[in-house]
Amino acid sequence: MKKSLKELAHLVGGSIGGDENITIHGVAKAEEAEEGEIAFAASRRFLRMAKKGRASAVIVPLEVKDFPRSFIRVKNPRLAFAHLIELFNPKGFPDFPGIHPTALLGRGVKVGRNVSIGPYAVIGEEVKIRDNVCVCAQVYLGRGTIVGEGTLIHPQVVIVNGTVVGRKVIIHSGTVIGSDGFGFIKKEDGSYHKIPQVGKVVIGDEVEIGANVAIDRATLGETYIGRGSKIDNLVHIAHNVTLGKNVALVALVGISGSSTIGDGVILAGQAGVTEHVSIGENTVVAAKSGVTKDVEANKFVSGFPARSHSKQKRIWAIMNHLPELMQRVKKLEESRERKT
Repeated sequence: MKKSLKELAHLVGGSIGGDENITIHGVAKAEEAEEGEIAFAASRRFLRMAKKGRASAVIVPLEVKDFPRSFIRVKNPRLAFAHLIELFNPKGFPDFPGIHPTALLGRGVKVGRNVSIGPYAVIGEEVKIRDNVCVCAQVYLGRGTIVGEGTLIHPQVVIVNGTVVGRKVIIHSGTVIGSDGFGFIKKEDGSYHKIPQVGKVVIGDEVEIGANVAIDRATLGETYIGRGSKIDNLVHIAHNVTLGKNVALVALVGISGSSTIGDGVILAGQAGVTEHVSIGENTVVAAKSGVTKDVEANKFVSGFPARSHSKQKRIWAIMNHLPELMQRVKKLEESRERKT
C-alpha cells in the first residue's frame, strides 16, 4: 500500500508542512525509519531523533511550526500514528475461513456469516456466534455463551457457560472468563462450605482483555465489564464486580468481590481494591496502592491505604527522614534522663 502525504493528512485530520506529494508506504520508529516511511515524534527527544533519521515524513504536535523534512501537524500525534499503523498493517482474517474440521460443535450452536472457528476449538451446546467473529485454535466456549459481532478470541481462551460477550471485543490467550467466584463459608469445625456461583459474566462492546486475565462469574446476577474498558495482562476481577465504561486496568490489578468501578477510572499496575468498595468516575489509583474504602469521583489517590496523592507524598517524605528523627528523639530522651 502506498499513500501520498496529502492523503494521510486527510485521514488523520492534520495540516502539512513540506511536500504533500511524497509517497509513503509504511510507518516506523523515528530512529529506525527509512526513506518512504513516516515516523512519530511527539516529544523533544523523538523530534531530535527524527531530524537525524531518514524518514520521508514525520507526525508532529501542533506547537511545531517548522521542521527540516516534510511533516503532518496534528493535535494528538499518538492517536494519528495509531491510525496510520492500522492503515499500513491491516488485520487480515485468519487463514482458515469457516469452521476447521477438527473443531467440535455442540447441539443447537448458531453460527453467523463470515465466522472463523479454528483447529480444536470446542463450542458448547446452544452457543450463539454472531457475524464476523474469529474463534482461534483451542478456544472453549461453554454452553449458552453468546459472542457478539466482530469479536476476536485468541487461542486457548476459556469462556464458561452463559457468558455474554459484546461486539468488537478482543480477548487474548490464556484468559478465563466465568470461573467460579471465591465464595466459601467457614463452618464450626474449621472446614469450608462452597457457596454456589450461579450468576454470569457480561462483557460490553469494544472491550479488550489481555492475556491470562481471570474474570469470575457472579454468585447471583452478573459480573459486568463496561463498554470500551481495557484490561491489561494478569488482572483478576472477582465475582459481582461492576466496571463502568472506558475503565483501564493495568497489569496485576486485583479487584475483590462486589466492588463498583466508575466510568473512566484508571487502576495502575499492582493496585488492589477490597470488597464492596465504590470508586467514583475518572479517579486514578496509583501503582501498588490499596483501596480499602469508597473513593469519590475525580480523585488521584495512592499508598496503602489509598489516600489523597498529595497527602501520601508528604507521608513518604516524612518516612524518608525517620532515621534522623529517631536519632533526635533518642538524644532528647537521653538529655531528659540526665536532667532527672
